Amino acid sequence: MRTSSPFSDNPSVCFEPPVWLRNPHIQTLWPKLFRRRPALPLTSQRINLADGDFIDLTWAVGCKGSVVLILHGLEGNLDSHYALPVMDCLARAGLQPVFMHLRGCSHEPNRSARTYHSGAIEDLEEVLLALYNTDRAVAAALGFSLGGNILLRYLGMRGDRALLKAAMAVSVPFVLADAARRLEQGSSRFYQSYLLARLKRTYKRKLNNSHSSLQVNLNGIRTIRQYDEHITAPLNGFAGADDYYHRCSSIGYLTGITIPTLLLHSLDDPFMYPGTSPRPDQLGPGVRPVILPHGGHVGFVHGTRPWRTAYLVDQLAPAFFSEALSK
Repeated sequence: MRTSSPFSDNPSVCFEPPVWLRNPHIQTLWPKLFRRRPALPLTSQRINLADGDFIDLTWAVGCKGSVVLILHGLEGNLDSHYALPVMDCLARAGLQPVFMHLRGCSHEPNRSARTYHSGAIEDLEEVLLALYNTDRAVAAALGFSLGGNILLRYLGMRGDRALLKAAMAVSVPFVLADAARRLEQGSSRFYQSYLLARLKRTYKRKLNNSHSSLQVNLNGIRTIRQYDEHITAPLNGFAGADDYYHRCSSIGYLTGITIPTLLLHSLDDPFMYPGTSPRPDQLGPGVRPVILPHGGHVGFVHGTRPWRTAYLVDQLAPAFFSEALSK
């Protein structure tokens, strides 16, 4: 599949997975099951937030160049299949990658009652300001899934005042209500079951370390929407799941994005409907969409043999950032 290129010196983006890799579930699950995680020297940094909570960062050691911040998806962390590989490819391109764990996702429960969520731009902004004030200013950011939604919402709300020069977002659930509904249907319920089990486990761990005023029967929560209605929304100041989804979906903020921003999205993403992808009239002047027929959710795997696969994100991210930050 060839699409309009986000790169001025490259006439097309080519992504043609072989027949055996075109199934959206294979695209989604292959990296998690079979992707090699490179061994990188890493160092940690804790950012203490104004409300008394914290955000943990992980830096690749020995890297110089422009700083690129990476945001993970729902229940993600440094163990996510894309985390270390994308840090490695950015480092090899002469960039300085840093991975941001959202609240409570760094294997240590966060201190406050609130949790991370799809619209938590204040945490992102506080981290960007903290790094700016310590002479480690972030030049660009790369967000996956939920992390991509946070990033796009931040960019759209801040416009020209955004503390970034470039951004890339992969497999973003632009319309949160649609994503929750899609995960309740057909084979996508498998992903809902997996994510819901992790969310419940994280919430239980949080309860063991802090008090919660919520009266919740976790066993009665059977969908992501119910989890958001009874836990995510009340803990983070929303009136309910509908209010949370309406206020935090990035689709309504894309027109405000002015910095160079690459969107990588697949129409067969099992977390979303094909119509979830934004229309041209919903995009701001800085947004460059690469919307492909295949790719699954944070997959985009190609290769001629099962033991010789490659990942489009690893190719696009360093090329896009290197171009965008050189201007």
